[in-house]
Amino acid sequence: MTHEASVFVIDDDPAVRDSLVVLLRGEGVRARSFASGSDFVDHLPDDRLACVITDVRMPGMDGSELVRRLAGLRDREWPVIVITGHADVPTAVEMMKSGIVDFIEKPVDPTRLVETVKGVLGGIGKLSLQREQRLAALGRLEALTPRERQVFEALVEGLSNKEIARELAISPRTVEIFRARVMDKMAADSLSSLVRMALSLGED
Repeated sequence: MTHEASVFVIDDDPAVRDSLVVLLRGEGVRARSFASGSDFVDHLPDDRLACVITDVRMPGMDGSELVRRLAGLRDREWPVIVITGHADVPTAVEMMKSGIVDFIEKPVDPTRLVETVKGVLGGIGKLSLQREQRLAALGRLEALTPRERQVFEALVEGLSNKEIARELAISPRTVEIFRARVMDKMAADSLSSLVRMALSLGED
């Protein structure tokens, strides 16, 4: 089965690059290779959904620097898998804190690599949907008036209409009107869905 997302293999060893690409394509995965981190960044693919497999030690831009660069790309959903020699495992562990999804030690076990890639590709669509929902909710939040934003924040804190009225020095009836507007503008069908949106947006 061919996956919609692509896999980009980045390694300075041509034999490793070619073997990984052949392996992945044999599993129905769209795969392309790049000779270095700089080559990849200089010829950044347009794919919005993709998985990146990169070596840690490469001349020029190493895997750690590449991961930092990719983390700055806000318009793409590109989980990163790192291939590492035993001596670089501490580096790979540190890179997991920076956002890589997994690391695989050399020599690469083909079965483990394929299973890891397929697992990552299977989760990309879900990540993408969550990201799109978050961006949509953020856009709706930014469309709220200052007063609606105050009511929104009070609602997700769990305050009742009467408590919000006291805090904002307005009548409970006015709170009800603003509450209805907030629910409508945020496209929330319940208070719990409004709270979930707030949590996804990092609202306190």
